[in-house]
Amino acid sequence: MDFNVKNTLMETLGIEVTTVTPECVIATMPVDHRTHQPFGLLHGGASVALAETVASIGAYNLVDHETEICVGLEINANHIRGKKSGVVTAYAKPAHRGKTTMVWEIKIVDEDEELICLSRCTMAILKKQK
Repeated sequence: MDFNVKNTLMETLGIEVTTVTPECVIATMPVDHRTHQPFGLLHGGASVALAETVASIGAYNLVDHETEICVGLEINANHIRGKKSGVVTAYAKPAHRGKTTMVWEIKIVDEDEELICLSRCTMAILKKQK
């Protein structure tokens, strides 16, 4: 899948997509000054941005690009463990593939596969406006 990340939140946060298949989307994000909260830990909002990014890419990969678009409808996240530095990796897989919605489950882990955040994102599938 080819998309432009220049001048987007993905570029700002350093999110890099490594895998896109119908069954899985994988992306990494650094834990550094761009993604920290004031106490030097990974910001929960950065984790949520990473989670919605992989869910959005996954949903977009499964829709008809000529007639449909997808947008985030709902997201939740449980922040399990703090992280001060390094890299986190998001693994997204579809839990539900409907005609008007998709639900994606996202696990964000550290370099040791320790769970950092567990998220679920619902994507709305909309018809393109003419």
